[in-house]
Amino acid sequence: MILGNLASSVGNVVGDITGLNKPSKNTITGSVVIVKKNVLDFNAVHSTVADSLFDLLGNQVSLQLVSAENPDPANENGGKLGKLAALEYWNLTYTPLLAGDDSLYKVSFEWDEEFGIPGAIILRNNHTAEFFLKTITLENVPGEGRIHFVCNSWVYPDRRYKKPRIFFSNKTYLPHETPAALRKYREEELQVLRGDGTGQLKTGDRVYDYALYNDLGDPDKGADLARPVLGGSAQYPYPRRGRTSRPPSKTDPKTESRLFLPNILNIYVPRDEQFAHLKLSDFIAYNLKGLVNQIIPLLEAFVNYTPNEFDSFKDVDNLFFNGLPLPTDLINQVANNIPLEMMGEFFRSDGQQLLKFPVPKLIEDRSNPFAWRTDEEFGREMLAGLNPLLIQLLKEFPPVSNLDPQVYVNQNSSITKQDIEYNLDGLSVEEALSSKRLFILDHHDTIMPYLQTINEYTEAKTYASRTILFLRGDGTLKPVAIELSLPKMEEDKIGCVNKVYTPAEHGVEGWIWMLAKAFVNVNDSGHHQLVSHWLNTHAVLEPFVIATNRQLSVVHPIYKLLHPHFRDTMTINALARELLINANGIIEKTFCPGKYSLEMSSVIYKSWNFMDQALPNDLKKRGIADGDIKSLDDLDRLLIKDYPYAVDGLKIWFAIEKWVRDYCSFYYKTDEMVQRDPELQAWWKELREVGHGDKKDEPWWPKMQNLEDLIQSCTIIIWIASALHAAVNYGQYAYGGYFPNRPTLSRRFMPEKGTPEYAELEKNPEKVFFRIMSSQLQSLTVITVVETLSNHASDEVYLGQRTPNWTTDAVPLQASDAFNRRLAEIEGEILKMNIDKKLKNRVGPVNVPYNLLHPTGEFGISGKGIPNSISI
Repeated sequence: MILGNLASSVGNVVGDITGLNKPSKNTITGSVVIVKKNVLDFNAVHSTVADSLFDLLGNQVSLQLVSAENPDPANENGGKLGKLAALEYWNLTYTPLLAGDDSLYKVSFEWDEEFGIPGAIILRNNHTAEFFLKTITLENVPGEGRIHFVCNSWVYPDRRYKKPRIFFSNKTYLPHETPAALRKYREEELQVLRGDGTGQLKTGDRVYDYALYNDLGDPDKGADLARPVLGGSAQYPYPRRGRTSRPPSKTDPKTESRLFLPNILNIYVPRDEQFAHLKLSDFIAYNLKGLVNQIIPLLEAFVNYTPNEFDSFKDVDNLFFNGLPLPTDLINQVANNIPLEMMGEFFRSDGQQLLKFPVPKLIEDRSNPFAWRTDEEFGREMLAGLNPLLIQLLKEFPPVSNLDPQVYVNQNSSITKQDIEYNLDGLSVEEALSSKRLFILDHHDTIMPYLQTINEYTEAKTYASRTILFLRGDGTLKPVAIELSLPKMEEDKIGCVNKVYTPAEHGVEGWIWMLAKAFVNVNDSGHHQLVSHWLNTHAVLEPFVIATNRQLSVVHPIYKLLHPHFRDTMTINALARELLINANGIIEKTFCPGKYSLEMSSVIYKSWNFMDQALPNDLKKRGIADGDIKSLDDLDRLLIKDYPYAVDGLKIWFAIEKWVRDYCSFYYKTDEMVQRDPELQAWWKELREVGHGDKKDEPWWPKMQNLEDLIQSCTIIIWIASALHAAVNYGQYAYGGYFPNRPTLSRRFMPEKGTPEYAELEKNPEKVFFRIMSSQLQSLTVITVVETLSNHASDEVYLGQRTPNWTTDAVPLQASDAFNRRLAEIEGEILKMNIDKKLKNRVGPVNVPYNLLHPTGEFGISGKGIPNSISI
């Protein structure tokens, strides 16, 4: 206590000497909320000691008001600067040792009437360590009252910056409305964030820039780990990622080098993008590091200790209900390398060490343990499962291919009327087509171009597939035929050999049908992970994150609208490139396309259309909507009335659109205001020409010349970041955690009559099923990964939730409140539909309610909730 008083006295004396704490007749008091690094990192204790010494010498955290009203010619017409003021009693402020707890500091500024109202604050951190600055609040500002500065930014020591950090008040300005005194600072801040495109980027830097996907391969470790550069070419177009500035590899100068270091994120990401969470352990995706470095090697060791295959569904069920004993010497072998909390998370103990996973919702209901095998559930998951984005109306029978006839031949379907007509509830094929009751899940044209390569050069043995489904009177989808196809050279073109399978329930034919459905799900799992999930949410959104930070000021209304929807996205994408989608990463090891996974997604990106990401446009394009859906009054245009993803999604879509319309219309009264906003136009130009530069000449891009272009574009961006990602991510464990339901890889072809494999299928069908599908190690790896990816964080921020005091404008605040009220109404509507027995697709045979688009969620693997952003 004596030392504390002495430090306080010395600090005050030194403060008086340096002029930082001189009393003033006119004073504005303020409060500053900070989280010190030593609260978050126990290794930073040494920085606290050093900071104490710096404070005694007067090198404190200083703040300086910037006038919003009075430019200063001596400051290049930037706002008049107030006198330096220091945070008071840095060392004496109580700093709790719980992550995320705040420290509150006081500050006093000299002020006079000639200075006017403050519009920004310059802050200098003269300490040795960074801290997280949450907010600054000024009290009783003459003529203004309270002024909020919402910062939420890491502030590094001032010597790290070319220009000191500046934070603007929570007022919102279009560029031409910016007070003259603040324009200089607005422009300079954007220049800092853009960088100059050169030099090495380091931890703590704030530069946002673009790069190609040239960091997936690792040719320095072997030619088998080389991968093509994605983006920048007609052959492999791709969205851009954030620039990391790592040097090129030694083997291939076009490929960026990879430096894998355990337990840290060693890829550059702008510091404020790394974690909105203050501690790494709060960020669920960080568990991926431990998973790859520690848990998967343990799984590999476990497989080596035991027979490396599952033989029955009971073996798989034991993973969830009973657990598999882990050998003691194996536990001892790895225990020193795995943090205790991670051991407890991935390996549950019930008196003994067991490999045991949470029970996926798909098999929770033990009254019907094989409900997941039914044809009804197979069809339902195309409407309410993990990948409900691909089912489309069948407009022509038999189905036709759109592959290039110069390269491919005879790729149309071989399914006949005789194959399906007996299963159409009395209708002919023509009647079913004309009444729009035939649908297709088509994985033929996307798989066929790579199929021979996959089957020859990876361990996978698989097919292209087409699945025909019939819409029954009760609203459910019944699969009536599955076609599996293999490539076959016909002179100088690629033809195919088709085989058609039809439903069967018993005997070996029933198992053949089950295997046919499993081969379809292998294709669907790959498409889901690589396209529906990775490409169409994670990858396509990253350019929007980068461009928004480079071209839109933090005080720009569109920045404020979109910024909450970018939380953690660049970080999880960087982690994905390091661990999941990289050469020989988890995706390549466990999903069917193997080493060609990302290359295939690049080919599919050729047909990506920004406007098709709007849910009403998507439903119309797939033929699911019979005409335009312009409001919820048009829901009756859905051909499949009980389509949970579409019904819930449209409710969310139109709620987002109304919120965006109300918000944008407040700031842009005319189309001319959109056209004359230089930041907005630069933002949209950079998105098209750089961020999605390989598609810059596509005619479908909005021109951004009117308010409607802006509303639709922002609605699509928010939809992708929130609801679309939630729909394809958070159900992964519920449906894919029980991997026989969603196998990710097949290792053998379908058993044919007259072969030993067919004879074995007749004798021991379950054993054959597991020999054909993913191996034990691949399956355990997928379970572990999707468990992590399906988690909602404890600090999750859900759709509609915003930081307090994010704007001062009353109309946008009212619109935000209305948006949240509508989301609450939608929650009630979803809960009501989920208990409506007439809506059979809402819960299905497996008794799993469709909650993926329920706006608010629950911590853990809840399968419920729409986060604001792609944060996992």
